[in-house]
Amino acid sequence: MISSQYAGKRVRLSRILPDGKSVIFAFDHGVEHGPGEISEGRLDPRVLIREVVEAGVDAIMTTPGIARMTWDIWANRVAMIIKVSGKTSLRPAEDQLLQSIISSVVEAVALGGDGVAATVYWGSQYEDKMLERWTQIRLKAEELGVPALQLAYPRGPHIKNRYAVDIVAYGARAAMETGADLIKTYYTGSTETFRQVVKAAGGVPVLMSGGARTASPQEFLRKVHSVMEAGGSGVVVGRNVFQAGDIRGMVRAIRAVVHEGADPEEAAKLLDGSGA
Repeated sequence: MISSQYAGKRVRLSRILPDGKSVIFAFDHGVEHGPGEISEGRLDPRVLIREVVEAGVDAIMTTPGIARMTWDIWANRVAMIIKVSGKTSLRPAEDQLLQSIISSVVEAVALGGDGVAATVYWGSQYEDKMLERWTQIRLKAEELGVPALQLAYPRGPHIKNRYAVDIVAYGARAAMETGADLIKTYYTGSTETFRQVVKAAGGVPVLMSGGARTASPQEFLRKVHSVMEAGGSGVVVGRNVFQAGDIRGMVRAIRAVVHEGADPEEAAKLLDGSGA
């Protein structure tokens, strides 16, 4: 007989990855970067959360405060992943490669969450401290049957190119070996190189980090398509959605690429032409 924890984790993972793939809206930018990246008309979290929920994202990854103030919008409609680590860009430069604890697995469950997420900066001078925190989070999540998403970001003074395939693949492998149930990491520039990242993860679902807003929606959709062709499981995207002119159209286009295998140029036709 399987354990209750195993069953609970599988149930929650099936909400996050309904067909083994997922479009996850990332909205933890207020902590990480301040409100400046969000347009004034979308500063109210309820505005953005309502738009992406109605557009059809599979899950939302956000902070406990935003999850709490928008629960009536996302509850029973999309999966919720609580980000339990974070940092601000206000802290000193020498401490930027360390994230602090901002929530807990227990709070995530209390909020109705389906998963937790935490960052590890592989190669950072604070790697040991972040690994210790990640392990504590993961073990508690395991105890409660909650999937743990690792934001596996190779960053450190000795890493010259954080997007190099050998570096990103190393981070994905380290995430898998330290118990991640889901991995979010950088796009490496091509289908062939990202396939190596997916292979390094040993079967743990790998999702692309959306990163900075691209020059055009089509450029971002091409990246998503490349990730899916490489065997990736989807995308965790923030700025390329909430900075879009047509948020709902952009979500629909990303969904078409991730879940239906749509051609990026065809998927872009789902946008309203506002530039997105």
